[in-house]
Amino acid sequence: MTPERIFLNAVIRTLDPSRPLARAVAVGNGRILAVGDNTDIASLSGPDTETLDLGGRLVLPGFMDSHFHYYDWSMGRKQLNLADATSFQDCLERVAEAARGLPEGAWVLGQGWNESDWEDERMPTRHDLDHAAPNHPVALWRCDLHLATVNSLALERAGIDENTIDPPDGVIARDAAGRPSGILRELAPNLVKAVIHEAGDPGVYEAMLDGIPALHTFGLTGLFDVRLMGGVEGPPAFRTWQRIREEGKLDLRCWVSLPGERLEEAVALGLRSGLGDDRLRIGHLKYFMDGGMGARTAWMVDPYLDGGVGMPLCAPDALREWIVKADRAGLAVMVHAIGERANREIVSVFEAVDRARVLKETGPTTGPAVPHRVEHIQMIRPEDLARMARLNIVGCVQPHNLILDIHMVERSVGERGRWTYAYRSMLDAGIPLIMSSDAPVCNPRPLVGIHAAVTRRRRNGSPEGGWYPEERITVEEAVRAYTLSAAEANGVAQGLGSVSPGKRADLVVLDRDIFAVDPMEIAETNVDMTVFDGRVVFSR
Repeated sequence: MTPERIFLNAVIRTLDPSRPLARAVAVGNGRILAVGDNTDIASLSGPDTETLDLGGRLVLPGFMDSHFHYYDWSMGRKQLNLADATSFQDCLERVAEAARGLPEGAWVLGQGWNESDWEDERMPTRHDLDHAAPNHPVALWRCDLHLATVNSLALERAGIDENTIDPPDGVIARDAAGRPSGILRELAPNLVKAVIHEAGDPGVYEAMLDGIPALHTFGLTGLFDVRLMGGVEGPPAFRTWQRIREEGKLDLRCWVSLPGERLEEAVALGLRSGLGDDRLRIGHLKYFMDGGMGARTAWMVDPYLDGGVGMPLCAPDALREWIVKADRAGLAVMVHAIGERANREIVSVFEAVDRARVLKETGPTTGPAVPHRVEHIQMIRPEDLARMARLNIVGCVQPHNLILDIHMVERSVGERGRWTYAYRSMLDAGIPLIMSSDAPVCNPRPLVGIHAAVTRRRRNGSPEGGWYPEERITVEEAVRAYTLSAAEANGVAQGLGSVSPGKRADLVVLDRDIFAVDPMEIAETNVDMTVFDGRVVFSR
């Protein structure tokens, strides 16, 4: 067919081994028709073909973020953003300012604060928030989403007092007198979130729809939308994705995870991972092995330097039974594992799942159409990493998180930090690696993640030489983790992930060649154009 659009005079890194580099690409009917040099591709032009001269700029396959809390991110764009709060006092002043702009009694909601970046490293308590907003309920989620701090009015609305027992897999922090301090860990914030949702939020559709063009500015053409543990946002999020798809407005490749607690219903309905079309598919069942290091709830072998070994969020034996059942039903699972003990246990669980496949009475099974995944693998000992590499398990990691966590990791585990964010070791061992932002935990720009994985340095250049620089990876490896490897992990590499004839025409154009510039420039690189299904959906 005659191309609808031709892109000429580019540097195209195709990620296709049959032709790694090209100068031009022709697209039509949503697909890549041809890849080659300028002369050959220009000769395909017809009277209605649009030709775009890219002026020597770099072209890559469209980026895919493999772990994205889209509901929370899109709704959070309407809330108080505390990711760049510079101090404890700055955080409280922002809360007070937000409260002044709301009717009395309205919720002040925010996310992104990180006390480990503040000089006094102090978490706000109910009393601090009471002073900042005495007439408004306040709930502020820490950057890792494993902890929230709320004020007295929020506690009152949620019915939390000194007599409230800790919910399963949650902790209500208390002062010396046994009164709630306002700090809620793991699933405890859901007590407050449930009250917030009772009031309803008619802006879900608008927020999720408005987020799509924002993602295009980052070069994102696909994402894996992940549910939070015990979250109440799952049904409204999935309903909204379907509405956007039915209205023809879903200009993303979207995989949606299912909460692990819905295993029985999913199996009974006969759902399988991969069900859907090229815009919207059912992904993995999501489980949690432990919490987060910032909240000191990640499960460790040895204690944190400031005490405790964290907490498991489910029993390994129970998790093994759930995964075996899901595996036999064709449902892939993704398991959150942060701490070294959590990752050790989850490797053992997946070893048992492999054995169960072989020992199945009716004969061996092959499992789901896509591989199981471990999310984060933030801290893993070398011997457990080697065990994981022997399994067909994908590792989904968040490189920008390592930049945010440098100080926190050093304070919490010291020299054991050498076992955190071990991307070079994972790739060398043969673990398939895909990358993500975990947004809103981290900046959703893939270029920020690529910079972090390649340099292991903050954007100001520190630490000099990189944090545990032996774990740095190459630009090509990082780009692959956001493109082709992500497509392979989701079972769609036949149609996505590389600039190859016949695949969907999802492309990103950058303002500089990140393979050629100083790696410290990668985070400053801009997306000049994003192409989805052959259409230019963003142009700077």
